[in-house]
Amino acid sequence: MSARKAYLIINAGSSSLKFSVFHGNGTADPEAVITGQIQGIGTGPGFEARDAAGRAAAGHSWSGGRSVDRSELLRFLLDWLEQRPEGAALAAAGHRVVHGGTRFAAPVRITPAVLAELEALVPLAPLHQPHNLAAIRALAAVYPELPQVACFDTAFHRTQPWQAQTFAIPRDLTREGVRRYGFHGLSYEYIARRLPQVAAELADARVVVCHLGSGASLCAMQAGKSRDTTMGFTALDGVPMGTRPGTLDPGALIYLMREKGMGADELEALLYKRSGLLGVSGISNDMRDLLNSDAPEAAEAVELFCHGVAKQTAAMAASMGGLDAVVFTAGVGEHSAPVRARVAAKLGWLGVSLDDAANRAKATRISAPDSRIPVFVIPTDEERMIASHTLDLLNAPAP
Repeated sequence: MSARKAYLIINAGSSSLKFSVFHGNGTADPEAVITGQIQGIGTGPGFEARDAAGRAAAGHSWSGGRSVDRSELLRFLLDWLEQRPEGAALAAAGHRVVHGGTRFAAPVRITPAVLAELEALVPLAPLHQPHNLAAIRALAAVYPELPQVACFDTAFHRTQPWQAQTFAIPRDLTREGVRRYGFHGLSYEYIARRLPQVAAELADARVVVCHLGSGASLCAMQAGKSRDTTMGFTALDGVPMGTRPGTLDPGALIYLMREKGMGADELEALLYKRSGLLGVSGISNDMRDLLNSDAPEAAEAVELFCHGVAKQTAAMAASMGGLDAVVFTAGVGEHSAPVRARVAAKLGWLGVSLDDAANRAKATRISAPDSRIPVFVIPTDEERMIASHTLDLLNAPAP
């Protein structure tokens, strides 16, 4: 058996960098041995890590709350990993990259040419893509010989039929890239692999997967392939989210521009940071806070969210011509029994019925025995998906 190698997996945001180290040898599922994050990038960063058992393995903060650039932070992380047996002799790094456009339908090894193409996609994901690419560049600066792999949130949805990817706008705009891309693809791909292990009879089924977190979307998945999804050109579309509105009449934006004098930057801030659960409730973007609040605005925000999820579940079922199962995943989907119960109640007309005790206990199968549509809770693992792709790509035989 070949020696096990270490792979660094990075999910970079604007103010944080989440990381994991996986061990693998190309013949078995990769195993997570270290997880952690660097928070407060751009202000006063702090580092924390946990071992495979979830025990605190390290912590560090930079004195004086000073700003530290990403290269220095990554150098700290790499130096720390080199001192531990789990992270010694890294073989490669895998990155979550939000947008792959139409060009990248599968993971790819990063080269200067690939990086330039990904840079050209920044206008399609201005709040996410720059930070993904900054981490790639920073890692290359401190470890230039380390192979790096980009794994895309959009790639899983390239199997959709043309009508699910196309807006009803002039074709020249569609050809320029104004189309539906979809996101959360790494999460959906993981669920697609995991579901047959949980329920083998659903391997070829029509399933709606509800990825519900601060960012939320749904995916119509048939035989493990994406057939439709609620997010579109950007990560704003679909169901209401923590701070994003979900589906919004474009005419409302024209109104805000003409009557309120809002420019692109103001609209971007409104739609990405001030809307969704936060905007409706005026209290919080956190579902836990809203469920614990007695304020009527909090209850209305929760109701609007659950209404949107149930409505879009039915729409996704229509895209497949039927529904055989529902899966909840991601932070809210995995941990909020009240949200799952409310959504399921709105889908009773489809034959969805939950077992209340199983739902509260966070069982894997939470539907009632007589439910026509089985319902599951399956934790997602985007980092493991990235690690698998990285191993597969780098261990593939040369053409």
